[in-house]
Amino acid sequence: MIAFLTGRLAFKAPTHLTLDVQGVGYEVHIPLSTYYALPNLGEVAALNIHTHLREDAIQLFGFLSQSEKESFLLLTSVSGIGPKLALSVLSSLPIIELVHAIQTEDVDKLATVPGIGKKSAGRIALELKDKVGKIQGGSPRLATADTSAVDGPYEDALSALINLGYRPQDAKEALKRVTKTATGSLALKELIREGLKELGRG
Repeated sequence: MIAFLTGRLAFKAPTHLTLDVQGVGYEVHIPLSTYYALPNLGEVAALNIHTHLREDAIQLFGFLSQSEKESFLLLTSVSGIGPKLALSVLSSLPIIELVHAIQTEDVDKLATVPGIGKKSAGRIALELKDKVGKIQGGSPRLATADTSAVDGPYEDALSALINLGYRPQDAKEALKRVTKTATGSLALKELIREGLKELGRG
């Protein structure tokens, strides 16, 4: 099983990418949160990988943060939720919001995800309510509006920047500048995007 890949980014799209690892191109399916944080083509990217085996194919799913991978695995453990639907959930809801929705059994919130109806949303909440607290980057306690605005997305953004090869201290300082100048709370993808801009300025 492949658990981790580091290589040069040969191609990227909102749903998948191709990673060149020593001359071998790996096609990896990704959520939007990972796509928004990817470096430029030709630069090095590092991904946490889940290898999904089917009778007719081997599929790779990639994530910048371990918490995304853990969430993906939990979602795919729910009856009726396959890898593509799990990616759709992660593309629509930041980790901390997902944890909060499951913990509070907010079926309406979960049902806003494309492809997830009320029945599937209820099943996700029912089957994962007692499990999501273990996710790294998700709160082990009941998530609140305040924690969803700061702690979870910040930690996931920091992890994503570090996984992209930036030094932890540089990533922390970049995110500190982003949060200091932000007029309101930022979602994960916005934190990553703005953090990359700050790092690009040197």
